[in-house]
Amino acid sequence: MTTWTFKTAAGRRWHTGAILYSLAVYAVGWWLLLGGGWAGFFPGVILLGHGMIIAAYMIHECAHNTVFTVNRHNQQLGSCLGWICGACYGTVEDIRTKHFRHHVENDDVVWFDYEAFFKRHPLVYKLTIFLEWCFIPAHCILMHTIMVFTAFIIPQRRNQMLRNTAVIVIRFSLLGALSWFAPLAFAGYLIAYMLMIIVLRFVDGLEHDYPYRTNLYTDEVSENKGDLAWEQEHTFSPILSWRYEWVNWLILNFGYHNAHHAKPTTPWFELPVLHRELFGSDPDTVIRLWPQLVMYVRYRRYRIFHDAPGLESASGKDFLRAAQSAQLTGGNAASFLTSF
Repeated sequence: MTTWTFKTAAGRRWHTGAILYSLAVYAVGWWLLLGGGWAGFFPGVILLGHGMIIAAYMIHECAHNTVFTVNRHNQQLGSCLGWICGACYGTVEDIRTKHFRHHVENDDVVWFDYEAFFKRHPLVYKLTIFLEWCFIPAHCILMHTIMVFTAFIIPQRRNQMLRNTAVIVIRFSLLGALSWFAPLAFAGYLIAYMLMIIVLRFVDGLEHDYPYRTNLYTDEVSENKGDLAWEQEHTFSPILSWRYEWVNWLILNFGYHNAHHAKPTTPWFELPVLHRELFGSDPDTVIRLWPQLVMYVRYRRYRIFHDAPGLESASGKDFLRAAQSAQLTGGNAASFLTSF
């Protein structure tokens, strides 16, 4: 049996800390929801949600093989973490394949054409934008619903039918029992899950100005494949805090996205240093939190379509300047967890 060996001593410390933190706050969140009554409801939701957020970002680390020396061990860890953040219905290899194409081809490679779906189902679209107006992430909930039934919906994944069915039976049975015996905890879990979705899409929404292309199961390749200069020009870094670097650890430094795309094998704890090495210490190279919040609230009904007001007129440096002044809608539904 091969020993699970961390790539570096620093990785052993920081990756282990992130995993243990995720497991600990996830467990405490459940403990508060199940036994804390109304007093424990809000902190339970926050802790449960953040445990899932960190698990999700650690899956991203596993997809890039930054944790262990053996790639199979990264995949196994990612599969385990998928049970925490609800990404276990498909496979980590699906996540990795789609995400690698995103990096290699400098494209948002997808299977599901959600714009066409909403055009074909106008009532669903109207319901979605109403829920989005209420700050319910309905668009991304639709994407995660497809992820749950991935082998039933995506023809190319029919070979995963048995696994997908088994996971659905296990998780739905547990959630059904939870809703029956502890409805308050069940409600808390649903809110925590939405919190995870909101955070993930909030961070993802401004990291690229790529349009999406439905070429996941085709031979079509982006014309920008391998163009590193184009990649950096169309990649952006929406961070949580420039002054207090530790705040960005709440999302495992995922906002340092230019640095991540410049060297995708860099682990999360080294990204701030890499960003400074590549781009200096000028805050003008990043998108700060306040304009991100303004755009998220102001354009929450308009982000479904890529031709939404304020999105079609800017790219590259113009996109960065517009984002820094809160003049863009941002994007929706771009997530490494939804591997289609």
